[in-house]
Amino acid sequence: MPFSPDRPFNDLPPLPPARDVETRAVLKACIEARAALAELRISGRLIPNQAVLINSIPLLEAQASSEIENIVTTTDRLFRFANDAGSQADPATKEALRYRTALYRGFEMLDQRPLSTAVAVEVCRTIKGVDLDIRSTPGTALVNDATGAMIYTPPEGQDLLRGKLANWESYIHEAEEIDPLVRLAVMHYQFEAIHPFVDGNGRTGRVLNLLYLVDQGLLDIPVLYLSRHIIQNKALYYRYLLEVTTGEAWEQWVLFMLEAVRSTATWTTARLLAIRDLLEQTAAHIRHDLPKIYSRELAELVFVNPYCRISDLVDSGVAKRQTAAVYLKALVSEGLLREVKAGRENLYINPALLALLSDRGQGKL
Repeated sequence: MPFSPDRPFNDLPPLPPARDVETRAVLKACIEARAALAELRISGRLIPNQAVLINSIPLLEAQASSEIENIVTTTDRLFRFANDAGSQADPATKEALRYRTALYRGFEMLDQRPLSTAVAVEVCRTIKGVDLDIRSTPGTALVNDATGAMIYTPPEGQDLLRGKLANWESYIHEAEEIDPLVRLAVMHYQFEAIHPFVDGNGRTGRVLNLLYLVDQGLLDIPVLYLSRHIIQNKALYYRYLLEVTTGEAWEQWVLFMLEAVRSTATWTTARLLAIRDLLEQTAAHIRHDLPKIYSRELAELVFVNPYCRISDLVDSGVAKRQTAAVYLKALVSEGLLREVKAGRENLYINPALLALLSDRGQGKL
């Protein structure tokens, strides 16, 4: 039965795709994307304290992936509330922070099991902050935001969805003759086409992309800013997804995803190297001009927490509370941090790092 946007696509073809997805152009693009990922992986290892990476790039990914779904917050708010997502954070910021938490949770789960439907369920539950499961009720449909026209109605029926997810799992782990990056593109399309949850499918699928790269040994930790390419090319992203559904246009979709991997790996590598250089410069500055308070742990902490609190120094064992306040104010006096009042406490901001993490790479966030 031919595809119709207003009818549940229960005939979504199983994987592998009927057409050869490893075309000459795709294989050439795979080489470039793999090289960029390898460079990113090596660059990440050059930063001894991996918490510096875990607390930075995933927040950018959380912001961009949420913005794709029209959940808009700022990098500034995300870093400010990263370790204090309490009542002061607005709903969009809280939801974007749950994306980061979901990424961490999925990453931890990979130690016990490979990527699976169960991991996807846990990721989506964390993103949405509710106890959900594979959807069982009809009525889910995707519409054009501008016109309200129906674009796609995903398959219906929990048993059918679980069957398609089982096929999805088998493909990503058993189709070893297919390059993992090609499988990444195919698995992302198939997951979004299955659309197994009432809400949160796009963000869940994008978390799974990063987890799959880790699962396949292409990254050590999920620090690729992959959603950057998607938010910059949002119209093409949705167009190519739909054209696989309507015309089996696999090559352009796979090439789009390979370019997303290549370009964002290159961007992320440049940022990681710049973070490392900035960290070394900051440590050298403290060691030279503030030798009485210098410690490597102090220098790294203001990179792990770009919005640093006195309690961060206390909790990490760098200093007791009164001494911690002295340390942070000394860093402010040297121009390394900027002090701002936030309710009853002060925040000590690392402006150079935040500017570096800005997509423009300059100015205040």
